[in-house]
Amino acid sequence: MNRIMAATALALACSAAPAMAGDAALGEEKAVTCIACHGEGGAKPISPQYPILAGQYADYLEQALLQYKSGSRKNMIMAGIVASLTEEDFKNLAAYFAAQDSPLATVD
Repeated sequence: MNRIMAATALALACSAAPAMAGDAALGEEKAVTCIACHGEGGAKPISPQYPILAGQYADYLEQALLQYKSGSRKNMIMAGIVASLTEEDFKNLAAYFAAQDSPLATVD
């Protein structure tokens, strides 16, 4: 019985639709505002206080934007910027920045 339940749970998990990825081209259109602080492609912020967005994981970027909008992540500038954006905009922006070449690197 336990094997049947485990097999059923595994089958359901594997058949679940993956989260819809954003559209990087649409994200690029929305990223015009972001460039003012985070630089072209999110790769060269104008100040060290602004994070590099280029090459970050899309799901991380999307969650950060959602948190700015909900207020669980605090930043007055970002709260104002994301106020008029939709969750689809967040997916698209995340896809765009994740696809950019990044100056960030990991040690092998």
